[in-house]
Amino acid sequence: MTRFTIASFNVKNLIGPDREYYKFQSYTPEEYAWKKDWMAEQVLKMNADIVCLQEVFEEEALRDVIDEADRLGSEGNEATIPDRSKGYRKKAIFRKLAYTPYTDAAFAFAPNVNDGEPGQRRPGLAVISRLGFVDAPEVIQHLPAPLVIPLQELGGGDAGHYQITRLSRPILKVRIAVGSRVITVFNCHLKSKLGEFITPAGAEYAPEADLTQYDPIGRAMGAMRAGLRRMAEAWVLRAAILTELQAGHPVMVTGDFNDGEHAVSSEIISGERPFRNYAWMLRHDAIAANDRYSKEENEQITEAVEAVKLHSAEKLFVRKSLRDMVYTSAFGGVYESIDQIYMSRHFLPDFDKSIGEMEYFSVLNDHLTDGSHAEAPYNKLASDHGQIVAHMRMKQE
Repeated sequence: MTRFTIASFNVKNLIGPDREYYKFQSYTPEEYAWKKDWMAEQVLKMNADIVCLQEVFEEEALRDVIDEADRLGSEGNEATIPDRSKGYRKKAIFRKLAYTPYTDAAFAFAPNVNDGEPGQRRPGLAVISRLGFVDAPEVIQHLPAPLVIPLQELGGGDAGHYQITRLSRPILKVRIAVGSRVITVFNCHLKSKLGEFITPAGAEYAPEADLTQYDPIGRAMGAMRAGLRRMAEAWVLRAAILTELQAGHPVMVTGDFNDGEHAVSSEIISGERPFRNYAWMLRHDAIAANDRYSKEENEQITEAVEAVKLHSAEKLFVRKSLRDMVYTSAFGGVYESIDQIYMSRHFLPDFDKSIGEMEYFSVLNDHLTDGSHAEAPYNKLASDHGQIVAHMRMKQE
């Protein structure tokens, strides 16, 4: 029986010292040292086989963090794990306490194609796997052809279209062998909730950015643009997921969706829920009131929907525990869940072709900060995201 863990961690602006990532924002050497140490402790706590990270500006800084986590982990092993002379060293508790270094782990870093000069930097993604990679990692960001979303007026008529040619941040796709199975893992960070405002030609900034001339309707339009982009990026990810599922590959999706569990972006990524009974539903080609789908068609449609649906690790956890909510993000005193791990039905225990299941879901969100958390001098250093870890068990073949 093979077990593995997979984690998602939005690290919040990981970059080396004295490097301006956003306008007038950088870390002093002391701040960077604090952030590196804090992150290393979080990596140590997760001790995950697969770690999917968001908001990584530079691979060098990430490797610096992992090296520190390995140093701390090795020291911890020496202090707590019995050596071979102890007959009780094989107890399960010591297997759980032991930290496995990432010395031989595979690294994949996806820089952001929108990255710019100091002060105009844009973060990328990374995946670290103790289990290695099967094939080369793939990055999805600059689309091979523009995504054109046609719009229609209510009642008919052309309403134009919405178009994107690249994503705000990359999607990183890796394939990982777990025992005799190969799982496709996607790591993503969808468009933020920050509004998209248009700077007029010749102007230094968008009018909506001037808060002394607060423009609520303009800022609402910016939020709508951001929402459109986020949903379009979710669709790009969904299309990539479907390619894997239709090829028969088990899929796991991790990352910062920048939307709550019941938001549209999450529903686009996961796929729709099947209707309770399609035999109750009026047919698409009905010509009479009693033209409903048949029992056989109901089964066919339900299977077609279920075959490509993803399932939230958070929701699976909530159903089997006493918790009623998981928080992974805090901003301005508002706590919500925007970081997710989704999985295909290959990991549902009641699926007749299941290859494994989630045993537990760890939520390391005790550090969430909106500026008042005691661990952080201010929320610039500690991430405002919790880490989530799915503990998986694969079935024996």
